[in-house]
Amino acid sequence: MDSVSDPPFHEAYKILFDKTRNTIQENNGFDTDLLVAAEECELPVIDLSCLENSDETVREECKSHIARASQEWGFFQVVNHGISSHIFSRLRCEQEKVFRQPFEKKTKEDKFLNFSAGSYRWGAPTATCIRQLSWSEAFHIPLTDILGSSGSNSLSWTIEQYATTVSRLAQTLADILAEKMGHRSSFFKENCLPNTCYLRLNRYPPCPTAFGIHGLMPHTDSDFLTILYQDQVGGLQLVKDRKWIAVKPNPDALIINIGDLFQAWSNGVYKSVEHRVMTNPKLERFSMAYFLCPSNDTVIESCREPSIYRKFSFREYRKQVGDDVQKLGSKIGLPRFLTHEGSSNIGST
Repeated sequence: MDSVSDPPFHEAYKILFDKTRNTIQENNGFDTDLLVAAEECELPVIDLSCLENSDETVREECKSHIARASQEWGFFQVVNHGISSHIFSRLRCEQEKVFRQPFEKKTKEDKFLNFSAGSYRWGAPTATCIRQLSWSEAFHIPLTDILGSSGSNSLSWTIEQYATTVSRLAQTLADILAEKMGHRSSFFKENCLPNTCYLRLNRYPPCPTAFGIHGLMPHTDSDFLTILYQDQVGGLQLVKDRKWIAVKPNPDALIINIGDLFQAWSNGVYKSVEHRVMTNPKLERFSMAYFLCPSNDTVIESCREPSIYRKFSFREYRKQVGDDVQKLGSKIGLPRFLTHEGSSNIGST
C-alpha cells in the first residue's frame, strides 16, 4: 500500500480487524463468514447504434431488449454508446493522478480541485463489523461542479466531456424505459437536471487482508439509473437468481443498472438489484459512476395501480436510508416504503 496516498484503513478500523481476528482464532482458524466465490458471467449486451437504424422494427427491438434486461437482470451493458476510447483513456489517466495525491491533500479536495466540500469519501464511517467496511475511496461530485467549469484543469475538462455525453445517454435510456411502460413522459427531463445528478470517481486499493473484505459493501443504488465505466480488473458482482454473479469486464461497454427510484416508479417491473465490489489483494481498480437523480422535492409515485410502494419524496427516501445506515450500518431501502398490498405480495413470493 502507498502509505502517503492511501486512506488509513488499518488504523481507522483496527478494532474491527482485531475483533475478526479473534473470532477466527476462536473457530480454530476458520472464518465462518468468508465470502463464497461467485460464478463469472457476461451481462446482456445491447448495441445502441440500433436506435439510429432507419428500420423502425430494429429500433423497437433494441428498446425491448433494454426493457427486458431491466426486468430480468436489473443490469445490462451497452456498446456503441457514443463515448470514444480516447475519452476513457484520458479518464483513467486523470483518475490515477488525482488519487495519487497525498491522503491529507485529498481530504482538502475543494482547495485544489474546485469540488464541493465533502466530495472526498473513503471507507465506511458507520461500519460496526468487517462486512460493512468498504475498502475504497471516492470523489462524489455534483455535475454542477463539472459542467460549465471551462476546463479549469485537465481533470475537469476530461470529466466534462464524459459527463455531457453520459447525461444524454441516461436521459435516452430513462425515456425508453418509461415508453416501454406505456408512458411517453417528460418526467425525467424535468426532474433529473445537472444540479441534481452526480458523478463518482472510485478507486479500490489493493487489500492484503485475508478477511474477504468488500471494496464496496452489498447495496442497491438510490437513484433512477446508474451508468458505470470500469477498468478491466474486475470485482463487480450482482445477485441473480439468489446467487452472486461476477461481472466479466468488457472494454467496449458501459454498464447500466436500475436504481431504487425506477423500481418504485415502475411498480416493481424494473429491478434494482443488490450488487457489491470485491477487493483484489494485488491490483487496484478504478471506475466512474454517473447517477441519474431527481431533485429532493421530486415525488416518486408508481405508474401502475395497485401500487406496491407508497408515494415518497426523494428527500424522504434519502433521509430514511441515511438514518438506517447510521443506526444499523447498512441500508434497508425500498422495503421501508411498501404498501400493505406490497408487503403481502413480497411475503407470498
